[in-house]
Amino acid sequence: MDLDIDRYLDEKAAILNAALTERLPKEGDYPPSLHKAMRYSLFAGGKRLRPVLAMAASEAVGGRAEDALPVACALECIHTYSLIHDDLPALDNDDLRRGAPTCHKVFGEAVAILAGDALLTIAFDILTGREGAHAGRVLRAASEIARAAGSTGMIGGQVVDIESEGREAAFPVLEYIHIHKTGKLILASVRSGAILAGADEGQLNSLTRYGEAVGLAFQIADDILDVEGTSAEMGKAAGGDAKKGKVTYPSLIGVEESRRRASELVERAIAAIDGLGPRAEALRGIAGFIVARRK
Repeated sequence: MDLDIDRYLDEKAAILNAALTERLPKEGDYPPSLHKAMRYSLFAGGKRLRPVLAMAASEAVGGRAEDALPVACALECIHTYSLIHDDLPALDNDDLRRGAPTCHKVFGEAVAILAGDALLTIAFDILTGREGAHAGRVLRAASEIARAAGSTGMIGGQVVDIESEGREAAFPVLEYIHIHKTGKLILASVRSGAILAGADEGQLNSLTRYGEAVGLAFQIADDILDVEGTSAEMGKAAGGDAKKGKVTYPSLIGVEESRRRASELVERAIAAIDGLGPRAEALRGIAGFIVARRK
């Protein structure tokens, strides 16, 4: 039976949202301005792709989706912190995110910065704070995520992205930006979910190839959406990359070649997990969803 990937994503997002609701400070907890800002951005919507990838990877190696919940919650907190900071005037200066005013437009720049900081730090509290967890697996997953989010991963890619704005950039620079700014955290999502479920090294090798391919495919698809999508579909201003002079796949190789490369990466990702059998069906569905999505 074919998997209904939209239903799967919705079901796993509901599980994640319930866990985040339980683990995050309440809006009224002191100081309320900070906790309101954290929850405002964390529960602003979205497909929860990174945490769902972690849950699907857990299932693919014989675990349960719930086994990956500490990792899943941590990943969404880190992703949300990065969006809050990306939207700030010093970086992308965006007024809308997922169709609503960005965090700094609602709460002010200072609180938005601190809300992002708080989400980053609480991510590791959630990941490491569960009693009875396998300590070695938790430590390894925490290390994977920290490296993916730091200067050798997402933050490093973000810096090169900023420094490349308005300049001619060679293809290797573009590839570095996409692999690090976006791809590293997606790869860590897949690997860390499987690690918490007790994946062996053979399974992790297959999932690493999968994660590398879907991580890059995801950002190429984002580049294409920025050219072809509407503001209503994306929940933010369309055409922002071109206005800011960002280096993207369409700007260097054109939309059609970008689309071909994204499709090729999806095929590569699916082939990488062939040996995992039916348990990896959700991962296959997510790979296809990544390039077909409209937001």
